[in-house]
Amino acid sequence: MTTEVKAVTPTYSEAFQSGVREEMNRNKKIFILGTDLVERGGHFAQVKGIAQEFGLKQVRDAPISEAAMVAAGMGAAMYGCHPIVDLNFIDFSLGAMDEIINQAAKIRFMFDRPVPLVIRATSGVALGGAHHCNSLESFFAHTAGLSLAVPSTPMDVKGLIKTALRNEDPVIFLMHKKLSGIRGEIGDENYFVPFGKAKTIKAGKDAAIITYGYSAVTATKAAQALEAEGISVEVIDLRTLYPIDQDAIDAAVTKFGRVVVLDEAPLFGSITAEIAATASERNFKSLKGPIVRVGAVRAPLSANPAMSEAAIPSVDQISKAVKQVMSY
Repeated sequence: MTTEVKAVTPTYSEAFQSGVREEMNRNKKIFILGTDLVERGGHFAQVKGIAQEFGLKQVRDAPISEAAMVAAGMGAAMYGCHPIVDLNFIDFSLGAMDEIINQAAKIRFMFDRPVPLVIRATSGVALGGAHHCNSLESFFAHTAGLSLAVPSTPMDVKGLIKTALRNEDPVIFLMHKKLSGIRGEIGDENYFVPFGKAKTIKAGKDAAIITYGYSAVTATKAAQALEAEGISVEVIDLRTLYPIDQDAIDAAVTKFGRVVVLDEAPLFGSITAEIAATASERNFKSLKGPIVRVGAVRAPLSANPAMSEAAIPSVDQISKAVKQVMSY
């Protein structure tokens, strides 16, 4: 008697590995630069085994200087390579903002020269304290010359990193810490997720939640809870924040007239503010009431688990926001 062994679906981190491996096999000019990559495989095992497979010329550990890593990656990109600079935590990008914002993002405009550079890091809240849990998406979405990918599933991680590694301009690639171990199907070597194309992860009839990253998980839980109360909510995952799928946002507003926008960043000056303002300007007559935003408390994140969780949107808060838009 034989026992059938079921294949285990890849994790979110393994999906990144899969996409990077495929692209490295195709393009020998791709290399990875960062800290704790060779032996550890990155803080979240995102490049585990790649150094052993491709060698130390294509996976390199660097001194702890984000400015130096990004500058080296940018220079290599300008001269024909396609680097992945892995910062582990997007908080540490603040040490390389001149290189990212003033240099990599502007080279194409200033010198008409491509900079095929991917800067990968984790974003969002996951018990890392004030130095490891910032959601800085609005910094990068605001900057001309950068694309910004924010996958929420293993399938999208692989599809988006493959697209990023075919891009000739800089891409900020943000993976949420809490998603590192989730499992799901991934596409084959021909699967790509286009930038600027959102997806509906749950259909609904009454209202829409527009979100991205780990907030897509929380939004789906809230939508499922609301089903029991007779409220049918559609959940839209943006997948990239620049380019953003404005058509999908407009379609949700015109279809429902009742919209909640959600993420883990503080509300002031956030991605949710941009989405709500632009959607309201473009679709004012379709709205049945104001677009409601749900975000984090405007405060540094605590290392205390209870305080950290209390600072970011909960299922209950999201449900209340949906009920608020339903009341109009």
